[in-house]
Amino acid sequence: MAAGLTQAEAAERLAWLAEAIARHDRLYHDQDEPEISDSDYDALVRENAALEAQFPKLVRADSPSRRLGAAPTSALAKVAHARPMLSLENAFSAEAVAEFVARIRRFLSLSPDEQVAVTAEPKIDGLSCSLRYEGGELVLAATRGDGSVGEDVTANARTIGDIPQRIAGAPDVLELRGEVYMSKVDFAALNERQQAAGGKIFANPRNAAAGSLRQKDPGVTAARPLRFLAHGWGELSAPLAATQLEAMQAIARLGLPVSDLFKRCCGFDEMLDHYAAIETCRADLPYDIDGVVYKVDRLDWQERLGQVARAPRWGLAHKFPAEKAETTLEAIDIQVGRTGKMTPVGRLKPVGVGGVIVANVTLHNRDEIARLGLRVGDRIRIQRAGDVIPQVIENLTAKEKRPAYLFPDHCPECGSEAVSTEGEVDVRCTGGLVCPAQRIERLKHFVSRGALDIDGLGEKTIVEFAELGWLQSPADIFRLHRHRAELLQREGWKEKSVDNLLASIEARREPDPARFLFALGIRHVGIVTAKDLMRAFGTVEALRNAATGDSAQAELSCVEGVGPVVAEALVDFFHEPHNREVLDDLLSKVRPQPFVSQARQTEWSGKTIVFTGSLETMSRDEAKAQAERLGARAAGSVSAKTDLVVAGPGAGSKLKKAAELKVPVIGEDEWARIVAEAG
Repeated sequence: MAAGLTQAEAAERLAWLAEAIARHDRLYHDQDEPEISDSDYDALVRENAALEAQFPKLVRADSPSRRLGAAPTSALAKVAHARPMLSLENAFSAEAVAEFVARIRRFLSLSPDEQVAVTAEPKIDGLSCSLRYEGGELVLAATRGDGSVGEDVTANARTIGDIPQRIAGAPDVLELRGEVYMSKVDFAALNERQQAAGGKIFANPRNAAAGSLRQKDPGVTAARPLRFLAHGWGELSAPLAATQLEAMQAIARLGLPVSDLFKRCCGFDEMLDHYAAIETCRADLPYDIDGVVYKVDRLDWQERLGQVARAPRWGLAHKFPAEKAETTLEAIDIQVGRTGKMTPVGRLKPVGVGGVIVANVTLHNRDEIARLGLRVGDRIRIQRAGDVIPQVIENLTAKEKRPAYLFPDHCPECGSEAVSTEGEVDVRCTGGLVCPAQRIERLKHFVSRGALDIDGLGEKTIVEFAELGWLQSPADIFRLHRHRAELLQREGWKEKSVDNLLASIEARREPDPARFLFALGIRHVGIVTAKDLMRAFGTVEALRNAATGDSAQAELSCVEGVGPVVAEALVDFFHEPHNREVLDDLLSKVRPQPFVSQARQTEWSGKTIVFTGSLETMSRDEAKAQAERLGARAAGSVSAKTDLVVAGPGAGSKLKKAAELKVPVIGEDEWARIVAEAG
């Protein structure tokens, strides 16, 4: 993270990170075609987390910290997980592992002599899969997807020998989770067969396993040598055990494969020793791994620790160091994204890194190219941490040998001028909807699940309709009924599919106003910010009037959750004549409804609670987490806006302030009763 960023610069960087990480999530989880290495991806996530910690008011609704994976978009049926399939926080050093253990101690308020035992096992580089058994029968297999909704791969999973169709002695409901993978030997043999048959050559075993499991035809999956290794569970009708170790032993007794390297470690030193042992035998394992997973052993502690937005507090993935190689940068291509951001991609002389041939690398932005002094033809050092495209870590060619690389000042897609605002690292095309690259991406965003959610308008269809001249702006979506007869004449379109598409479009003529605002793709306006704006102004028209008024910046900045950066983005958007024309055209076709809050109101929703003094049955962090689960805000100081103070022994100035302001004060026992009654 760059030091000394202003709030505006931080907001710009967070917007870039949100877009970049979302794109890489889709490529990895949904399309099985990642473009960056694990280490490169992890670096982006760490930078995002650091910026959010430094600027908490700039946390975006579409922040990577609030989601995991990517919403599935394939032809496979979608299925909701009974319990979310969470990701894990990553660690890259012994110090980070030590902090993980320390955080557990602090959260649980453990005494210095109380031992923290964890389980440790290899982190297989495969595709996460959930297996649901009811009455001992396999009834559903699903991929992770975005953590909440995955893809139904039941028929395909039934072809995998490691996955039993029936389990004797299982609880009535048993949801097992693990990794579908392909062994190194089987992967090499598969690629040989693919090459001989003129088929797709897979980049690595993970991609091969993912592509094989997500086939529409189970016969294709059956022909692929897939394996399964269990590492946890989801919904259960009865507990398996009291500890992670005993639960995994129970899963093994039920007939599911569990890692031979699974071990219970008592304390930090044993954790690192087992990490080193697994790393030593890494090359000899039959499958690819990229680290070691630690989980708190006591399940009652796991329950208390709970989770943050996308990861459990009781688990950690300790990653292995990246692998390195040298190669030549043969070309630099420019890709144009939805917001016009021009991202440079390096094309490499193919090189083997850790058993995988790589040929592309993201160069991030103009400043990164300048920092490394990169030019076409340079000899560079790259590193890879378990995926296809690595990151450049060093330029090995003397800078004076050739002229510096000149970043394009015009868009390669439409020829429009490319500019960057002061203090911004990204260069953007100014073409907007006239730029074909932006047009497609903006239309994809408009119909996406989080926005208007129009079924049947996937990327392929949008591209097809744009090439036909039917789609130039969002309003054209609502004119597609005019092309029904023409569409019926096109290959792949039947009367039912055409009518389903048109019906889906018609169903969005009166959209939710927050989703409609989010769909417009205004910078910094995610779905949560859109809801805040609609809650404040009620309608899109009222927001537009406020954004074009004489005191627009001040009025918008006063909205809770907005602030000056978002306010400036809104003013800029509505100031642009082209945007107003697009919006007017769109509003002639749709009628966004006035905002109506759908939030379930409880006694504590929206209230502010302060914890003070020495809490005896829980840590301060755990108490705050409980308040947040009740819909309340846990504040650090008492003010006139405080609704409740929970005081433990030794409460001082905050208790006095509460008395002055006549804020209700309760003890820890009473708070525990409130939490229990709230469920």
